[in-house]
Amino acid sequence: IKCHFIFDVKMGENFRRKARLVANGNETESPAALTYSSVVSRDSVRIALLVASLNDLQLLSCDIQNAYLTADCREKIYITAGPEFGSDAGSIMVIKKALYGLKSSGAAFRAHLAETLYDLDYQPTKGDPDVWIRPAKKADGFEYYEMTLVYVDDILCISADPEATMSGIQATFKLKDDRIEKPEMYLGAQLSLKVMNNVECWTMTSEQYIKAAIANV
Repeated sequence: IKCHFIFDVKMGENFRRKARLVANGNETESPAALTYSSVVSRDSVRIALLVASLNDLQLLSCDIQNAYLTADCREKIYITAGPEFGSDAGSIMVIKKALYGLKSSGAAFRAHLAETLYDLDYQPTKGDPDVWIRPAKKADGFEYYEMTLVYVDDILCISADPEATMSGIQATFKLKDDRIEKPEMYLGAQLSLKVMNNVECWTMTSEQYIKAAIANV
């Protein structure tokens, strides 16, 4: 098949320039197996934030860098290298990683990330397969479930000790800017920690998203 480059300027990341090689997946037949990647629902995020407040749990988030390219390609694809490959121009190149644009890449990355979460003793919930849980215990003996929420490459961990899960993920994946931090945005919504009736709780609002949408329209 053919590939092409996408050049972009990330407006929300201080005008960071980015170039990405993308496969023309429209030129391939759809694989017989599952090809899409599901994502966590907003309702699941709201419930998880409520659980965090009720059980005095901490939140940490991270973003996996160049996510798809961390997984192996599930299709038998090759390209003929163009002049941009320099001395390798004209060579036959076999695609070994889940290149952006291929129909199976989303599912390939999701399966790769799932293996890491299974290795960390997490299990997907029946209500939402992108909410992963594992039993845990606080220092005072209180038993609860740690939660890891997955939206493709955006990870949100809710736990009394979220650093442990994040370190496990970071051992396998390269994180953007190596940053693990308290979340300010998730699924396009603003997250913030408030105190209501002397209890800390997380709020979720789409105010910034709506303002941007109105301005653009």
